[in-house]
Amino acid sequence: MSNFMTGLTVTYDFNPNQQLQFQVLNSLNEGTEATYGKNLEHSRMPLVYTLNWNANMFGGFWQTRWSVSLMDEAKDKYMYYVALGNQFNFSKRCNMYIDLMSSTEELDRKGIMTNMLGGRDRFDKHNAFNAMYNSVVAKVNYRFKPKWNFFVKGMLESAAMFKSEDGVEKGNYRTSLGYVTGVEFYPMDTNLHFYLTFVGQSNFFTERAKMYGNDDYSTQRVSVGFIYQLPVF
Repeated sequence: MSNFMTGLTVTYDFNPNQQLQFQVLNSLNEGTEATYGKNLEHSRMPLVYTLNWNANMFGGFWQTRWSVSLMDEAKDKYMYYVALGNQFNFSKRCNMYIDLMSSTEELDRKGIMTNMLGGRDRFDKHNAFNAMYNSVVAKVNYRFKPKWNFFVKGMLESAAMFKSEDGVEKGNYRTSLGYVTGVEFYPMDTNLHFYLTFVGQSNFFTERAKMYGNDDYSTQRVSVGFIYQLPVF
């Protein structure tokens, strides 16, 4: 995940429940070579442009954070990103969110496809071209007691090439499934909670991906712990 350090935001509120935001941000934290590799022509203006729609509708039942983004990665190479975040508040005890994300990267910023295909050495010392990632994440929370919460979370993601180039075939290469469930205990109104969770992930590679040495695998773990947020401000 990229954290953009410098930018400008302009916000317009249509009403108390509808808002538009336009952002212009610096897309590079470490420079073109560190982010994408060598032997690329640098962008003259490495910026990302984002338009957000934030809404609170039907008395707070449906809350949205939708965005579309255009990123200038290198000369004549762009990333197009769409994220549709939705939260549904069914009651004080139960809520859920579902987020849909699509990233079309003419230059593979995430590096997942690049590593899957053998690394930068296979692509003249830079990241692969024409990567595409699609994801959906959903989570349901149920506060069955005032201080106890049960949750279930699922994730589905595909990693693909949207165009054939450099001897790499167009198509899907990996499908990932993630699943998390657990219980949380909140002894205080804020800052502190304890948790017990089960976390799992399964990765399935297509035959074209297995030609590059990738094999299906799964991981699982059980975690017990607590999170305390320091009230600094």
